[in-house]
Amino acid sequence: MVMKVDHIGIAVKSLEETLDFYTKVLGLELQDTEIVEEQKVKVAFLPIGDTELELLESTQDDGPIAKYIEKKGQGMQHIAFRVDDIEKAIQDMIDKGIRMIDEKPRYGAGGAKIAFCHPKSTNGVLVELCQRD
Repeated sequence: MVMKVDHIGIAVKSLEETLDFYTKVLGLELQDTEIVEEQKVKVAFLPIGDTELELLESTQDDGPIAKYIEKKGQGMQHIAFRVDDIEKAIQDMIDKGIRMIDEKPRYGAGGAKIAFCHPKSTNGVLVELCQRD
């Protein structure tokens, strides 16, 4: 079912301030940025090998990333696993007793279909399932 790590999501207060570390210190290249209105987030994509880092900055004070940072501070917010059939992967998780935040796929950054598993079912880790066509 899981093909690889698709990306790691990192919650940040400011993309502008954070990007210097990843680009100037680590030498990663900023590929693109995108605003995902329905998730109230601006995403910066930094490829690394066959995966990528996604830096996530909230576009609104009541967005999920803003709430995450308020509660837990900046840092790793989720890990995304690539799947080839997201509907099947969601059903497989449900069949295995995993509580899903999303029981139907939704639009994610980069045009992906995504669904999140609830961290209470995954030992405290926010796990994203991600299908890219």
